[in-house]
Amino acid sequence: MPFDSWWYNCVSLAVDTQLYHLGAMRLQRNGLMAHRRTFHWPSLLTESGRGIAFGGDYNPDQWPEDVWDDDIRLMKQAGVNTVALAIFSWDRIQPEKHRWEFGWLDCIIDKLGKAGIAVDLASATATAPLWLYEQHPEVLPHDKYGHPINAGSRQSWSPTSPVFKEYALTLCRKLAERYGTNPYVTAWHMGNEYGWNNRYDYCDNALHAFRAWCERKYGTIEALNAAWGTTFWGQEMNGFDEVLIPRFMGADSMVNPGQKLDFERFGNDMLLDFYRAERDAIAEICPDKPFTTNFMVSTDQCCMDYADWANEVDFVSNDHYFHEGESHIDELFCSDALMDSLALGRPWYVMEHSTSAVQWKDLNIRKRKGETVRDSVAHVAMGADAINFFQWRASAFGAESFHSAMVPHAGEHTKLYRSVCELGAALKTLGDAGVQGSELVRSDTAILFSAESEWATRSETLPSKKLNHWHDVRDWYRAYLDAGTRADIVPLKYDWSGYATVVLPTVLMLSAADTARLERFVRDGGTVVVGYASGLIDENFHTWLGGYPGAGDGMLRTMLGIRGEEFNILGAQAEGEPSEIRLSNGMVTRLWQNDIAVDGADTEVLASYAGTQADEWELDGTAAITRNPYGKGMAYFVGCDLNVADLAVFVGDHLTVGQACEAGDGADYDPTITLHTERASAEAIFDFYLPRGKNETVVSGISGEPVYRFQCDEGEAPGVYTIRRNGVLVVKRYNRQ
Repeated sequence: MPFDSWWYNCVSLAVDTQLYHLGAMRLQRNGLMAHRRTFHWPSLLTESGRGIAFGGDYNPDQWPEDVWDDDIRLMKQAGVNTVALAIFSWDRIQPEKHRWEFGWLDCIIDKLGKAGIAVDLASATATAPLWLYEQHPEVLPHDKYGHPINAGSRQSWSPTSPVFKEYALTLCRKLAERYGTNPYVTAWHMGNEYGWNNRYDYCDNALHAFRAWCERKYGTIEALNAAWGTTFWGQEMNGFDEVLIPRFMGADSMVNPGQKLDFERFGNDMLLDFYRAERDAIAEICPDKPFTTNFMVSTDQCCMDYADWANEVDFVSNDHYFHEGESHIDELFCSDALMDSLALGRPWYVMEHSTSAVQWKDLNIRKRKGETVRDSVAHVAMGADAINFFQWRASAFGAESFHSAMVPHAGEHTKLYRSVCELGAALKTLGDAGVQGSELVRSDTAILFSAESEWATRSETLPSKKLNHWHDVRDWYRAYLDAGTRADIVPLKYDWSGYATVVLPTVLMLSAADTARLERFVRDGGTVVVGYASGLIDENFHTWLGGYPGAGDGMLRTMLGIRGEEFNILGAQAEGEPSEIRLSNGMVTRLWQNDIAVDGADTEVLASYAGTQADEWELDGTAAITRNPYGKGMAYFVGCDLNVADLAVFVGDHLTVGQACEAGDGADYDPTITLHTERASAEAIFDFYLPRGKNETVVSGISGEPVYRFQCDEGEAPGVYTIRRNGVLVVKRYNRQ
């Protein structure tokens, strides 16, 4: 298929212009337009350059060349239109220090391009060739015990190693020189899952880089001593040459929490710097094609501060692997809600997910009938315009040979490959209908996520080691679904002032500036919900004083109208002690209770601790959930941990009044068991309906054109559909002019 750079640029300009008008308001709302790279979506090799991208990681170097043509035959049959190529291929590209082999890569890119399959070309730096490690063992990262993390897996390199960076950037430039003008290469895939194996590096290079990072941040050693509170345990430093990284200090030793938090920030920044260096090395030669790297966002992992990383890519990408069990689809929606915010409402890219089971979990559950298609369309329902898998063909050997793929070990005559073909057809249907480029319609509630609070909850110096900020975000998200509505998930550092309600689930760390933002939000008429372990420390891990939660030198307490003196922590380890405490409204808490006094004149107690277990801990009658009017708004305090069911009751009773779940143009359905999202473009609104559980669901009063039905039956009456388990209904409504 003929495709040249002129056409590529024209198509990209047209797509970017359309998306700019759709997304500019959200960019301005988040105050990030000046700090973001210009959005640039990769074109396909279609006549228009548009369509929903579909494909996956392709590793032809694992297979003899006589398999390649069959791969492309099967790709075309499945509707694949893009692949990520050469992610782990550095050793094939540069088999020796002074020898480069591009012939095989030239051949496969040409075969793919002529078949109409675009290439997202990797920088190939995720794994280095073994000769590099043999010649330069100093590039290896070290663990906290001082042991080198040896080669043989992925990311076995230190991001602070100048030697490794020199080799990596040379590779980047070589790839850019060779493929920068290739019409079949339409995007650059930098690295792969940065931080997977080198998020924490304790080598001497890292030590020197950390000292320089601290000096840039603090300026003087006195400022660093104050930030880390080094007078505790006699850790005061006389100069930055005495700064240490938190290496192993003994089996029972506790790390200075301020030092550990800064080391987390440093690790994030060092890898982000490495990504920028790779990107810029290619951009100097090939500036016209978009750059991305795959984030790792699910509610079981979010190792980087992706709110910062999102500023440095031309389009946001994510690797998401499903959570087994009954929370499967809810967790997918939760993770995707954060991705939509990171993308500022622009389309985003599923770079990896799985067709069925993986092989790296303790329990590797396969997907049931329809889940491969359902999960993929669910990502589209949450704003994704690209659906890709790891990987195209299941490996015959190696560490991930039992990881599911688009073509399984049993070949093309399989249920799995047939479902891949079914998905390819579905995505083409959605693309042809105009879904690509439309934006997810936001909700009126923002659940705030903070990577730094997630890092902080891992500290061993807190009242409980069972805190988990990201899991609490997930629980609140699911509670909103159970209450029949949907929330967005927004990074704390973004601008969330346009929402009606914000929720802070275990946002342990709040700076004075962020507390002031909350105060203005409530004073101006917003509703804030503060969770039980929020606002306890500042950005340096210093405990706010004067009572809990003390953020903003007591500003948060004033907003809430309460003052806490102590935490009550429960656990099964305390034999003979109550393992749970009931509330006066029937809810139950099992981990953490705040012992608070109500200070505000207008503060209302919505529930208190009650019963014999509460009395045992001297909490009987103590306020557990409160509400306080503040300015023109309202501030709630949920002073104890609650399960999803109890949170849903709270949301339904107090936070959804006048906020009924939006139904597409008069549609009738049960929002507690049916997921519904809207994606809107200038021309149309696309309604996506998916059952949350195992049972079928009925939706009625549906107007508009049903553009895609999967495991979904149309009823005898107009506008009535029965969506069976793992089914999907997508309806298109045209905007009224």
